[in-house]
Amino acid sequence: MINIRLLRHRRITSSSFRRNNYCFIKNISIQDCVRRMVTLIVATTIDPASIGPASALLAMPGWHPGPPIQDTPSFVNQDVRLLKHDSSIVRKDHLDTHWEETTGEKVDEVIFLSKHTAASNRPALTVHPIGVPHLTEGDQLPVGGKPAWAAPPNPRVGPWFRLLKSIADSQNLTPEFEVTLEATHHGPVTNAPTMFVEIGSTEEYWKRQDAAQAIALLVWEGLGLGGGDAVGDWSRSGNQQKILLGIGGGHYVPRHMDIVRKDGVWVGHLLAGYSLPMEDPGPSKAQANLEVGGTWKQAIRVAFDATRAAFPQGEVVAHLDNKSFKGWQRNGIVGFLAEQNIKVGKPSDFY
Repeated sequence: MINIRLLRHRRITSSSFRRNNYCFIKNISIQDCVRRMVTLIVATTIDPASIGPASALLAMPGWHPGPPIQDTPSFVNQDVRLLKHDSSIVRKDHLDTHWEETTGEKVDEVIFLSKHTAASNRPALTVHPIGVPHLTEGDQLPVGGKPAWAAPPNPRVGPWFRLLKSIADSQNLTPEFEVTLEATHHGPVTNAPTMFVEIGSTEEYWKRQDAAQAIALLVWEGLGLGGGDAVGDWSRSGNQQKILLGIGGGHYVPRHMDIVRKDGVWVGHLLAGYSLPMEDPGPSKAQANLEVGGTWKQAIRVAFDATRAAFPQGEVVAHLDNKSFKGWQRNGIVGFLAEQNIKVGKPSDFY
């Protein structure tokens, strides 16, 4: 019979050995190594819109090799770690956990570099949180994640969206490239606050070096690697501010994005209409206190809880794209938010 406890002990011992060996090589005390909080950047070599920005970032000063994670090479610069794997960017789950187990460092946030696809084929630079909160057990997961799950949204989403627009403007990428938010969607599964930064929307643009340089500069400046102040650090914001939880609208969440364009606005999850499945009640939809089926309640609750976890001491406030809903849908959502004690705000509440 296999001794499960012994296997667990060996796995923990092996992880501890790798971590201690790495700290020894880097001349870092075990105590400091265990306590260190790091940012994890993830790129994949099979995606030109991922490896392009990663290569441009690694060409900047200060990088040196880090420990391999499951045979995946890594690079270190101050408190930033960059992983380059060769798998699907949306299906390589638990990379933050694997990093912590190997090095003992606590992953404070994860930033994925990726391509963006769109039916319009329009060139775009995008930022978004991740998750599939509306899906249930048994549903297919074509783009990763797991049922009823959303990663805590990286608090940098809003500030970096604004910084990306500024960089794109200064690099003359606009108006050719649209700089936009996207709704919460796809995997991979992570535990730490997470965001995707993407280049779209066809191979021609995925390979554009000027777009890759813009994304690299976003990360460089956004994390303060050049010596300036980092952008979008919630822990230095003073907390106790409002965070927008977007509910409704299309994939590019235009009405929510109009608010997030304003300086100082923080944003959490953004639920497009497709993440709010609501069953049409038919003729009974005019009834008061109508019970509307579907997984929309689950999606809102999961997104709210994940957003609240990402913004300690902040006040998560829902913003509805009212025009995207039919009357019975809007009534159902507003009623549910009231039941859950989730405040609903108007645009001026977030400025």
